[in-house]
Amino acid sequence: MKVTHYIVLFILSTLVISCGAYSFTGASVGPETKTFQVNYFQNNAILVEPGLDLQFTNALIDQLQNQTNLSLVKSNGDLVYEGEITQYRISPTTATSSNTAAQNRLTIGIKVHFYDKHDEEAEFEQTFSFFYDYAGSSQLSGGIKDSAITEIFERITQDIFNASLAKW
Repeated sequence: MKVTHYIVLFILSTLVISCGAYSFTGASVGPETKTFQVNYFQNNAILVEPGLDLQFTNALIDQLQNQTNLSLVKSNGDLVYEGEITQYRISPTTATSSNTAAQNRLTIGIKVHFYDKHDEEAEFEQTFSFFYDYAGSSQLSGGIKDSAITEIFERITQDIFNASLAKW
């Protein structure tokens, strides 16, 4: 009877300990990694949307703070994200019979340099991009522009998180 209790206690202890290392966000961060740094992402796109650089920098910081327990630092971070906005493009995607745009697409591209102080093999330089389609009869302003940028940044920052920390 006592042996059974020890076996059950051992199994429960093993399950509790093993679940403690699991992250529901999929982040794979070594125990020595405590901080991250996001340098300012300059807007070098041909078409420059004012404020987009600061908006993206803050969106990436928010993503990392929401999905990790790492602390944000201004310099000497264990993980460093830097780069530039390389693309901000509006283009028609479909046309009507009268040769006007039935639908337009906003595409944003971000070039990211990722550095890991503790794992040089994890470092990369990669461009991430995503798009948002909206009606050709609408102007990209106000709520439409805000929704477009928010959705694009959510997708791009999640892709950056996955590439740098989730290793998917």
